[in-house]
Amino acid sequence: MSKLPEISLPTQLKERLAQGHPWVYRNHIATSTRLPSGAWVKLRCGGWSGYGLWDAEGPIAVRVYSEQQPPDAALIRARVCDAWELRAPLRQGDTTAYRWLFGEGDSLPGITVDVYGEYAVIATYMGGAHELLDWLVPALRATAPLRGIVLRNRPARASENLAEVGRDEELIDATPSPQTPAVPPAKTSILWGAGPPHDLVVSEYDLRFEADLRGGQKTGLFLDHRENRRYIETISAGKEVLNCFAYTGAFSLYALRGGARHVVSADIGKGLDVSAATNISLNGLDSTRHEFVTEDCFAMLDTYTKQRQLFDLVILDPPSFARNKQSRFAAVRAYTRLNTLALRCLRPGGLLASASCTSQVSPEAFKDMLAVAGAQAKRRLQIIHETGQPLDHPVPPQFPEGRYLKFVVMRAG
Repeated sequence: MSKLPEISLPTQLKERLAQGHPWVYRNHIATSTRLPSGAWVKLRCGGWSGYGLWDAEGPIAVRVYSEQQPPDAALIRARVCDAWELRAPLRQGDTTAYRWLFGEGDSLPGITVDVYGEYAVIATYMGGAHELLDWLVPALRATAPLRGIVLRNRPARASENLAEVGRDEELIDATPSPQTPAVPPAKTSILWGAGPPHDLVVSEYDLRFEADLRGGQKTGLFLDHRENRRYIETISAGKEVLNCFAYTGAFSLYALRGGARHVVSADIGKGLDVSAATNISLNGLDSTRHEFVTEDCFAMLDTYTKQRQLFDLVILDPPSFARNKQSRFAAVRAYTRLNTLALRCLRPGGLLASASCTSQVSPEAFKDMLAVAGAQAKRRLQIIHETGQPLDHPVPPQFPEGRYLKFVVMRAG
């Protein structure tokens, strides 16, 4: 690596950078700095120095990769191996789909890597991330027995918090509800090895799911909800369940296996009913206890409220309503309306499992919103279960922006 451009930073950033925060915002860098995306730079801040990758667009100008030395193939491979070992407990069970690399959470900002069976799916969410691929692909191949590596490359967005962007790669081209910002389509290409079959089947806690890694729309799973789905299984026995924003029905499958009396899956996405039916058939579950409704979930909940159609358990896992600070308040309003409607569809003593996948709404703000929704629905709420992100979505303590997932289960009196 030739001599790198050097960037001096305001001294007030030293403590944060020394703690290991991986981002440098553009407003902390001289406006005269002009570099192409993907350029490696050396950063100086008081007595601290580090090395990062420049992004020419968006509010995050530099993502920091190392303090000791300029990044190289050995550094990338070491971090890939470290992340692989962290996920070892998942591989010991019957789980063949999980997140191998979680960007900043695994000290490799700007990229995520998901495992689906013998295939790895790389997703990028920053300008210049292509600079890492020549080191990353050999590191993946050397660490795991893979048959193919796929790249899903979407143009970087001007967002201040991109920690949850990798989750969107599992929802490419799905039709959004009117309240949901559209997700730009990703370009898919094979970087190495064989291309995955369109009918690839992966497993999660002895349940099987079809995953189309190349078709662009339905990879089949939101990997960050694996443990939450398993929890839903434990509370579903004998219940009538409504699964909103069901996608391909993963929560519904766990509810059915847990003994739910009847499950309604709802999502506006075209073709998702077929995918859910395929997954139910793959697992030999009773399809007569399942119904798929293709409709906007807000409108459906409003209709159910007016018809006084009630359930014992309602699951809410909507797409992100906020991708930047400017949309945070609108997102909270949308979450409040959604959860209020859901609470009105619960029988006395029923359970609401509510999730949020945006880092723009903190866990505390999310629970404040739930309290407001409870008051509007005139329901007394008790939190009985609360989680964040699972093992394969780690969050460094110095990087609170990486904490995006909230999952709260409440009893409604």
